[in-house]
Amino acid sequence: MADLFWLSDAQWAVIEPFMPQNQPGPERREDRQIISGILHVLTSGCRWRDCPTAYGPRTTVYNRFNRWSRRGFWRAMLTALAEAGWSGEAAAIDSTYVKAHRSAQGGKDPMGAGRGAGC
Repeated sequence: MADLFWLSDAQWAVIEPFMPQNQPGPERREDRQIISGILHVLTSGCRWRDCPTAYGPRTTVYNRFNRWSRRGFWRAMLTALAEAGWSGEAAAIDSTYVKAHRSAQGGKDPMGAGRGAGC
C-alpha cells in the first residue's frame, strides 16, 4: 500500500479550517481520510470505482467530492488559500503547451507515408 496518498499533518492543518461543520445527516467519516482518497483518485487518474478501500467506501469518496464540488467548496477553499498567499509545492502543466512529434502517435500510417510515399 505504498502507492496510497495521505495528507501530512502540515497539509491537513492548512485544509482543516475550511471543513464544513454541523452538517445535517449521519455522522461523516474522517474528513482527512476521504480527502486523501479524493486527491489519490484525482492525481492517479484512476476511476472512482477503483479507489482503494483504505480511504473508505468508494461511494462516500465520490459523493463527498461531487457534493462539495456542486456547493463550491473546492473553489472557495483554493481562492481563500491563494488570497492568503499560500502556494503549494506542485505545478500544473497545461496540455496545450506540450508538443509531440508527429511520429509520436505510434499507430500505423493508413496512407503509407512511413514507406517513402512522399511526406
